[in-house]
Amino acid sequence: MGSPNDKTLAVIPSDNPQTAEKIALGQKLFFDGRLSVNGTVACATCHDPERAFTDGRPTSTGVQGRSGQRNAPTVLNALYNQTQFWDGRAKTLEDQAALPITNPVEMGQPDLAAAVASLAALPEYQQAFQAVFGHPPNGQDLVRALASYERTLTSFDSPFDRFLAGDDKAIDESAKRGWVLFNDRGRCNKCHALPDDMPDLTNFKDDDFHNIGVLIVRHRVVPLAREAEKLIDSGNAADVDRAAIGSDMSALGRFLVTKKESDIASFKTPGLRNVMVTAPYFHDGSHETLWDVLDHYNKGAGLRDPWLDQDIQPLGLQESELDDLVAFMASLTSDVYREQGAQELARQRALARTNRPHRNTERAFSLKSATSQ
Repeated sequence: MGSPNDKTLAVIPSDNPQTAEKIALGQKLFFDGRLSVNGTVACATCHDPERAFTDGRPTSTGVQGRSGQRNAPTVLNALYNQTQFWDGRAKTLEDQAALPITNPVEMGQPDLAAAVASLAALPEYQQAFQAVFGHPPNGQDLVRALASYERTLTSFDSPFDRFLAGDDKAIDESAKRGWVLFNDRGRCNKCHALPDDMPDLTNFKDDDFHNIGVLIVRHRVVPLAREAEKLIDSGNAADVDRAAIGSDMSALGRFLVTKKESDIASFKTPGLRNVMVTAPYFHDGSHETLWDVLDHYNKGAGLRDPWLDQDIQPLGLQESELDDLVAFMASLTSDVYREQGAQELARQRALARTNRPHRNTERAFSLKSATSQ
């Protein structure tokens, strides 16, 4: 329920068609730590299927315990993305698959050829690549196989899908109220791709980049931007990748790719499917619960910055309304993660009742107070 068959077929590239054998090879590679320089980190290390293909950490850990700067986004439904990564630095899943392998903070290989060499000596991979591609392992075919497997990782069939299909009992009254708020006073649909005339319910995102003010005051972004302009060749994907994952320049977001000042600290709108089970949240994993996320938006992001998206403003939503929005987002959990989603909802609800580090009630209602005077 909810799976967009036509859209799925449309995003399969003509130069990398799906075959069962190629998908199986990609799956084997995805879970094989031997792709990394020391054999300890696989794609699945940061994209664990038990965690909806995330890792549950604020930011990911790579070879030799090295910590990156970015939260690992889910790979589920990534085939529908117009760009990959939080800053869109990769256009395709093939481009995306190559970069973590050679990033020194992630899998640590000096280059893709080194990763291929580590596999080419293994009979199991010699045979598999020969059967799928008709020749020994090489870098291009390695990423093609990984991307083919990732294109099978779709996740729909949520209670909300069944509600839209006509089952009025599929979600509870709180989630229904949350759905109304999502499209109304919550303003969530401003970025999560739900225009009234043609709603896109595939992933609940706009494939665009926004500065939402997440902890921007923690970073001196203007000096970072000037440093990035000097150090990073915008045409060098490896340099951009290293800066995004392994340096404070990560806070610059989309600017690292475009070098446009308006893109400073802008990050891609994430999809909302299975959001209940993909905590922590935002590009830096700085918000532990969905209540934290809503507190951030409710207060209008706190201190303004020159590049803050114009739609980020105090909302003035009551606590019960925040609960309803969480209930709606929880209804986007696919059935395969139903039990995990229920446990995580209970965990986050309990935490939200005692610990709300991002709540600012005075600011949340400041706009409403100002307009009423």
